[in-house]
Amino acid sequence: MGISIYVDGSGGSSSGYGYFVKETGESFYEKKPEITNNQAEYLAIISVLKKYADSDEEIIIFSDSKNTVNQLNHEFAINNEHLRNLAREAWLLIAKFSSISIIWIPRKDNLAGKMLGS
Repeated sequence: MGISIYVDGSGGSSSGYGYFVKETGESFYEKKPEITNNQAEYLAIISVLKKYADSDEEIIIFSDSKNTVNQLNHEFAINNEHLRNLAREAWLLIAKFSSISIIWIPRKDNLAGKMLGS
C-alpha cells in the first residue's frame, strides 16, 4: 500500500517548507527565511527522506514542482550548484529506500500546499 506524502515549499521573505502525510494526517512545517522556491521544494523532500529513512514501507512523495521532481528522477539537468548539492543529499538518502517514488502532481491536487496555505 505505501505511505503517500505531499510536499510543498515557498521561497522569498516568508519562505519555508513542509509535508503532509495522507494516511496519518501528520504534518510538518519549518520557516526558513530567504530561500528560493526550488530550495524550499528540495528541503521539503529531504525532510521527508530523513524522517522515513528507516522505514520499510513503500514511500510515495508527491510534489507540484516539475523541476525538482524531474531533477531528482534524473530527467532534467541541474545547473545551479546549490540545488546540485541539495540533490546529492537527497540521492544519498533515496539510496537507503527499497521502494520510493517521487511523482509530480498539479498544484491544485497538492494536499501539502492546501495544508501549508501556500
